[in-house]
Amino acid sequence: MAVLSYVTQFHTRILDMYGHELISDPLYHTNEDIKIVGAKDIKLPRLSVSGYKDHDRNTLGYNSGNYSNNFETKSLDHDRDIEFFVDPMDVDETNQIVAIANIQARFEKRQAIPELDCYTFSKLYTEASRVGATIRTTPITTVNILADFDDNCEMFEDLGVPLSRCILFCTAAYRKTLKNAEGIQRVMAVNGGSNGIDRRVHSMDDLGEIRTVPLERFKTAYDFTEGYKADSTGKQINYILVDPEAQVSRVKYAYINTYTPGHDSRTADNYLYQNRRYNGTFALDQELKKACIINVEAGE
Repeated sequence: MAVLSYVTQFHTRILDMYGHELISDPLYHTNEDIKIVGAKDIKLPRLSVSGYKDHDRNTLGYNSGNYSNNFETKSLDHDRDIEFFVDPMDVDETNQIVAIANIQARFEKRQAIPELDCYTFSKLYTEASRVGATIRTTPITTVNILADFDDNCEMFEDLGVPLSRCILFCTAAYRKTLKNAEGIQRVMAVNGGSNGIDRRVHSMDDLGEIRTVPLERFKTAYDFTEGYKADSTGKQINYILVDPEAQVSRVKYAYINTYTPGHDSRTADNYLYQNRRYNGTFALDQELKKACIINVEAGE
């Protein structure tokens, strides 16, 4: 076998892995009509229309309206690659595909997927800051958490943002505070007799979903020089309440290939695994401005 295209043969497995491991996965399945154009560009619509005018029964015809249908082209701005030389002694010739698949799976779970979460949440914070969305630094406690939550929901509803479509991404500490909030009322589910008490908060009121994000994936800024690590300027995000339809996130794999020995002068008798990925997260400006609320730790 000269070359194994992992994207072609294992695309379904990759999607399944990301669906289970990637916390920000729902953000990558919105605005399906917006496609990647060419190598790594996407066109974000900027469509506006004028409103009704009074109809004049004494005049033939209708009032004229105006519309603007412009597009803003954005390029996927997180362009990443890696290659590994794999010793043939680590690859069983009779089970080559499985061996390479194991390397791919370990790389995705330990590096690629956590990094994609780090990028996505930090870029969403950057885009929210740029468009003027609500960013708060008030510390969350058991005393004020419900009032803060209610204020957020009220703001969204006043602006016409459907709560049932929104997701609350939050830290485990926030979720713990929510479970112990003063004045909260809950219905406790008891499953499996006395051995299964479920105290988790899965949703609140009309909110679509609550997702817990590991602390290391939930900073405002990262250093992606090698892998990922929190940037020295990065602050801890406590929660992001967002309508996923107010943004566009996309991933495009340029390729994930494995070459057998002898196909690259550098590899000698080694296998060569190469992986390149583009991704990007962008605001639909007016939508994200009203449909995203972020709470971060206070700066110095």
